[in-house]
Amino acid sequence: MNKNIKLAVAGAVLALSATAANAGIVIPAGDWSLDVSGNVNTYAQWIKSSGNATVLSADGTAVASGHNTSNGFGNGLLPNFLSVGGSTRQNDLDVSFVISIQPGSAHRTALGVGADGGINNRQSFITFGDKSWGSVKVGKDLGIFASDAILNDMTLLGVGASGAGAANTTLGRIGYGYIYADWKPQIAYTTPNFSGFQATVGIAQNFQANTTVMSQANESTTLQSTSSLTNASPAYEGKASYSFAANDVTGKVWVSGIAQHTANGVGVAMNDPVAYAGDIGANVNFAGFGLTGYYYSGSGIGTTGQGLDGYGVSTLNGAIGARDSDGGYVQATYVLPTKTKVGISWGESNLDRASGETTGTTAGSYGQVGYLQKKNEMWTAGIYHPLTKHLNLVAEYNFSRSTNQLDQENKAYSGNLGAILFF
Repeated sequence: MNKNIKLAVAGAVLALSATAANAGIVIPAGDWSLDVSGNVNTYAQWIKSSGNATVLSADGTAVASGHNTSNGFGNGLLPNFLSVGGSTRQNDLDVSFVISIQPGSAHRTALGVGADGGINNRQSFITFGDKSWGSVKVGKDLGIFASDAILNDMTLLGVGASGAGAANTTLGRIGYGYIYADWKPQIAYTTPNFSGFQATVGIAQNFQANTTVMSQANESTTLQSTSSLTNASPAYEGKASYSFAANDVTGKVWVSGIAQHTANGVGVAMNDPVAYAGDIGANVNFAGFGLTGYYYSGSGIGTTGQGLDGYGVSTLNGAIGARDSDGGYVQATYVLPTKTKVGISWGESNLDRASGETTGTTAGSYGQVGYLQKKNEMWTAGIYHPLTKHLNLVAEYNFSRSTNQLDQENKAYSGNLGAILFF
């Protein structure tokens, strides 16, 4: 990977999950070193959809039915970021903070995005530690589980899938190859780097059980728990990675996991069952080529956002049961002599029915989930050109497909063109 693309990806990683203040616009301020950093991006998006299937999901990320063409402007997988951080050394501790906001670029009527794209508040955390024993993070930041999946996704610099549930960003491969790591309040410990090996463990805000089932009134009712705090444990998360370099070959291998007792709601017994997931991934780079492979599997956690559609209602006795899910993606990239990075990737996310659920579609019958999303699949081809060391031009083409439990499907074809600037 060439230097300019490395800088762009480093900027994306900084914006997504900085663990300390990093070099953007650095301002010395007494005992502190302040840092202003972030990114600005906008993409024109053309989407053509086809299919008459009903594909339902709690997060609305499945390809919608209909034969139409739409156009809009907005952010890609990354929102605009404005991050302010600071770092200092006090009492033999490295201390830092990061606070960021994420204003959207979309107009209120574009691509289904409301309130002129909206404003997120994704980061607000402090870290303290020392290179001899590691560091502790306290506050809101990117989750631990599945974080490496999104940070290695080439659509991080682009658009990927456009979903109605994505608020002021697109989905990238979220729900089309990995589960969203999300932005969570957390307390986490990261070890020092031991010759390439590093691990992080922590507790984070738990997620609510939220599921799409059949109801007496509507065939696509979303039921969710009344509280994510009562009768539930925090989410326990962890990951371990090994980074290596041998001659001209560099790479990284990682695993991560998450588990938590499910909050009371939608008929789920208090503190039972346990929702969980694990993943494994690897990235290798050599002579301009980059290869990434990733796989995850879980139960009760859903397949796009954590806790969404993870549980179902049985037709047998109305009991709640966990839905299993799995998926992954493969990705290949190459940096041309012009420093332009080209890439192609494929991925899918799968959701099984819970025990006792059927593929029926009778209104008013619990457990008949024929219209429930079964699989999301997407092919992506992208071109990422570093016009300067901070500014990248991006062109992408995506083919995505969503299938329900009856194996009926909708398709979407999208082209995206825009730019992303890191500072």
